[in-house]
Amino acid sequence: MQKEAKSNSRATAEGTRNFAGRFPAAARGHFREAQGLTLSSIGIGTYLGNWDEATDENYKTAIVKYVNSGGNVIDTAANYRFQRSERNIGAALETLFKEGFKREEIFVASKGGYLPFDGEPPSDVRQYFEENFVKKGIAGFDDLVGGSHCMTPAYLASQIDQSLENMRLETLDLFYIHNPESQLGSIDKYTFEARLAKAFEKLEDARAAGKINFYGVATWNGFRVPPEDPAYHSLERFANIARQVGGEANGFRFIQLPYNLAMPEAYLLKNQAVQGKVYAPVEAAEKLGITVMCSASILQGKLAHSIPFHIREILGSPTTDAMTSIQFVRSTPGVTTALVGMSRALHVEENMRLAQTEPVAAGDFALLFERQ
Repeated sequence: MQKEAKSNSRATAEGTRNFAGRFPAAARGHFREAQGLTLSSIGIGTYLGNWDEATDENYKTAIVKYVNSGGNVIDTAANYRFQRSERNIGAALETLFKEGFKREEIFVASKGGYLPFDGEPPSDVRQYFEENFVKKGIAGFDDLVGGSHCMTPAYLASQIDQSLENMRLETLDLFYIHNPESQLGSIDKYTFEARLAKAFEKLEDARAAGKINFYGVATWNGFRVPPEDPAYHSLERFANIARQVGGEANGFRFIQLPYNLAMPEAYLLKNQAVQGKVYAPVEAAEKLGITVMCSASILQGKLAHSIPFHIREILGSPTTDAMTSIQFVRSTPGVTTALVGMSRALHVEENMRLAQTEPVAAGDFALLFERQ
């Protein structure tokens, strides 16, 4: 049974509801209910950027401005900018708490799977892994797939502890296994599922210890390729494995996958079977009670320009192409949060104007695909 974390150590139903109440000018639909929490339709991502102090300072400022603009979903990973992004989040949260925001108002997600390194790329990756993981008994060289990916129970546990330390937190609201499909190029499906079951079991232990609240998988290809693709993931199978190791009250409640105007598979590709019927990933997730977070909303800036006029018009004619791309993702039925990399306050100021704009109604959104 999951141990109750301290009330101020993670996002809570009351806390996130109170956060939404701080922004009475927010448009209807900007805040959504998911897993008993109130989450903003736009989340801040922290993937891109140099590993230098100038970028560190820009991220700290951007995160503070984002929360003050009505956003309460912060997404990161241990390997983003060699742990610097997590540490920037920790510093930004400290500032926000001094400003009067509370921990239980803000939803923080991180990921583990890839080697994180520390501050900058090591000169010798093998030596880094040996010193930090092999000698400490956390993982062996046989556990490392493709020279960079590991999802053994002990490794994931170490990544959770590292993320908590980096961000100065007691509990992560959400911990993802990062791109588990990376394993499938080296092992068969049966071995993969056995590894996944062990990983989920360890994540259930982390829930019981109060170190994480929910867990999930953050993928790139896994949920948006056909079933015959070697990298394919069955969401129903993942949910069943979680149920086997954690019971009906298991913590597998979130997935993340890329979705945008150029990569619409999450909404259009019917590749997920649930109880004998086939659905697109976002539909399947809804059937299984799993929340969908979408990465790459503007495809690392590639969708911040040259959006066709008719698409902008259907999406309510947002001021900029970047806002149009975000509006597309946050308006998609079944999507809870559009994650957007925002490393500068100017990015936040532009994109968070959408907090005052309603998502497009489902009927209007469907027009986008009628004109294809």
